[in-house]
Amino acid sequence: MPAGSAKIPSCADCATRITSCFSVLNEEDTKLLDATKETTFFLKGQNIFYSGRTPTGVYCLFNGKVKMSRSGTDGKDQIVRFVLPGKLLGIRAFLSNCAYSSTATVLEDSTICYIPKELFVSFQTKYPSITTCMLYTLSQMLQRAEEKMTSIAQKNVRERLAETLIELHNIFSFGNCGNNGINPITLKRDDIANIVGTATETVVRLLHSFKDEGIIVIEGRKIFVMDVPQLKNISKGIILPHR
Repeated sequence: MPAGSAKIPSCADCATRITSCFSVLNEEDTKLLDATKETTFFLKGQNIFYSGRTPTGVYCLFNGKVKMSRSGTDGKDQIVRFVLPGKLLGIRAFLSNCAYSSTATVLEDSTICYIPKELFVSFQTKYPSITTCMLYTLSQMLQRAEEKMTSIAQKNVRERLAETLIELHNIFSFGNCGNNGINPITLKRDDIANIVGTATETVVRLLHSFKDEGIIVIEGRKIFVMDVPQLKNISKGIILPHR
């Protein structure tokens, strides 16, 4: 269950709305959105919705980070993507009028706005660009999935881990900074291995290798990326001498 209601700025003053699909709303409809939406605060680790449930509206992430995952045949969760502030959750199920294929879990304390189906559909009818925005988001998701398939097929584990660390570094750059202004990656090693497509033991070994090379710093579960250019070289299969 969510932690409870959250207080956020009105939709008219919300910087997240300005960069979302709702940026096209006029003043009157912005007020309607503000009066109708339900805003909830979720604690780290809580689920927003579950795979198999039928959507009754859409969710917009005001702040925080969310992971979308689905269970495999072995019962393990497979992370399929991440969602950052300003983005909508559950839009594929909403547009296709089917059950959620993934479970949405917050990676850190997050504030989520829920917009009922009836209101959202009325906005889609009045503002066709909202649907265009959603389709653009879906196309980005498809492109990322294709890139992931290509990466698994063509890159070795070390290259895929480097690529994943760059992606996670960018994702976790949203929020408060850690040591030396660098945001740490706080994802579990199992989850990282899950994304890379390898065993957890292999990820742990390669992370320590990157640490020895000065590319990352490890503090408990936190991973600080110190050398993004070197990770990019590794992800592309470029071999450079250790510095």
